[in-house]
Amino acid sequence: MNNQTGTSSRLLSLDTLRGFTIAAMIMVNFPGSETHKFPTLSHTKWNGLTFTDLIAPLFLFIVGVSIALAYSKKRLENGSKTELYKKIILRSIKIFAVGMFLNMLPDFDLSDLRYTGTLHRIAIVFLVCAILFLNTNAKQQAILGALILIGYWLAMTLIPTPGFGKVMLEPGKNLAAWVDQQYLPGKMWQGNWDPEGILSTFPSIVSGISGMLAGRLLLGNITPNEKSNHLMSAGLLSAAAGYFWGLIFPVNENLWTSSFVLVTSGFASMLLGALYFRIDIKNKKAAIAPGLIFGANAIAAYVLADILALLFYQFPVAGQTLNAISVNMLTGAGFGSNFASMLYAVFFVCVNFIPAYLLYRKRIFIKL
Repeated sequence: MNNQTGTSSRLLSLDTLRGFTIAAMIMVNFPGSETHKFPTLSHTKWNGLTFTDLIAPLFLFIVGVSIALAYSKKRLENGSKTELYKKIILRSIKIFAVGMFLNMLPDFDLSDLRYTGTLHRIAIVFLVCAILFLNTNAKQQAILGALILIGYWLAMTLIPTPGFGKVMLEPGKNLAAWVDQQYLPGKMWQGNWDPEGILSTFPSIVSGISGMLAGRLLLGNITPNEKSNHLMSAGLLSAAAGYFWGLIFPVNENLWTSSFVLVTSGFASMLLGALYFRIDIKNKKAAIAPGLIFGANAIAAYVLADILALLFYQFPVAGQTLNAISVNMLTGAGFGSNFASMLYAVFFVCVNFIPAYLLYRKRIFIKL
């Protein structure tokens, strides 16, 4: 934990986007009721794309942009980068360890432990992308990203799933699921497959690479307006390419398909370009404060939400949990079940905003 000065020298659009992404992540992770949710506030069961499916790849894209902005000068420095590598590895280990801690809540049952999750994937993508950024140029990164996406597509669509004798892309019956069943330790999220498993981690790294390429663009020697235009244009092309690729390799978050990477990275690039134009170029800062506050302690806010969820979802008060009491009050007031569940999720985001605001006000920024 350390104190920092103001954010005037920072890219406010990126900080804002990071914060609102974390707020959205908390909102979709903690609805009032798991059985009553608007479809777009749930992950797709398999192929397709919802608002919820956009959040994780958007955050990985932001990780990539942040790497480019943070390490661009260090990449050009002569001499040994040993200490920098140590810091990168240590940070990755800490993020991964926090993810393991959250997976153990509330029972700390080591016999039923899951070794994958959102923070685990963030840790791996950060580690690989940071080291990659320090040792390659933009062209090499783009080529590597393309090779990973093409290689993953060919592997998933040409290699028969062992035990079935044919290529399959069904839940638990595909090459990625088979690899997890053979080599992934611990519990899998869906019994015999995991959406954050081994093979799908490779294309998720490309989500980070796409962010690094966007970050390099923002650091380029072109006008701010051109940067915004390029981000939105590249995003549109990427999303379009992903859509057409999806006709033969479906857009699927659970498999983190190559088409999914292009569509979501394209969306992220367009969104960043639009926010960069509005906030950093036009200096329009209305309503960005919540994003800045959440973004200043993004990982801490995510972790705190999981911990506070124990209080709201686990411990009964007068025979009911706090979230059940809240949802019952809302439905009793005449709100529909889905809408009541969403209102509770927004309320829970606001609860988490309070400690985030207190940390921000005291200029305390928790860095893993």
